[in-house]
Amino acid sequence: MTAGSVGDWGETRSKIVEWHDPALAATVASTRTGLEFIRGIRDGEIPPPPIAKLFGLEIRDVEPGRVVFVCEPDESAYNPIGTVHGGLVCTLADTVTACAVHTTLDLGVSYTSVDLNVSYLRPVTKESGMLTATGKVTKPGRKVAFSSAEIFDAAGKLVATATSSCLVIHPPKDL
Repeated sequence: MTAGSVGDWGETRSKIVEWHDPALAATVASTRTGLEFIRGIRDGEIPPPPIAKLFGLEIRDVEPGRVVFVCEPDESAYNPIGTVHGGLVCTLADTVTACAVHTTLDLGVSYTSVDLNVSYLRPVTKESGMLTATGKVTKPGRKVAFSSAEIFDAAGKLVATATSSCLVIHPPKDL
């Protein structure tokens, strides 16, 4: 065999991901405030979204306008140059900025991300250990809410920051 052929790649590794139907969580979302909903996921009353199961995102703290998530990256998130793909860090940043906004929303109000700006400050590998991401609302709004994120590795080094804005969607008023 030549160098780089399939036979030279070493042992195959695998990762099993299980999740629940996300339609259940979406149905429950309309019956709770944003804070109640995010706490429900944290407390295991509501199934986490499939993306959270795929990347191993877990909620550690929730309060109005602030959330803390953790994620321990493994090799399944590596890019071809031997580091964790920026998409995982971006997903973590998007999650905490949006969930921080979600905690400020009243019953029946939803949101969607408008933009996300991520600054990668240092590479992440599996040796980085547990990543801790904190999302905070910097300016709530009736139409648009703004939030920010900081992501630290297990050694307490800042690996990324982010800012985001979310469109706040109110239910239609009865005519």
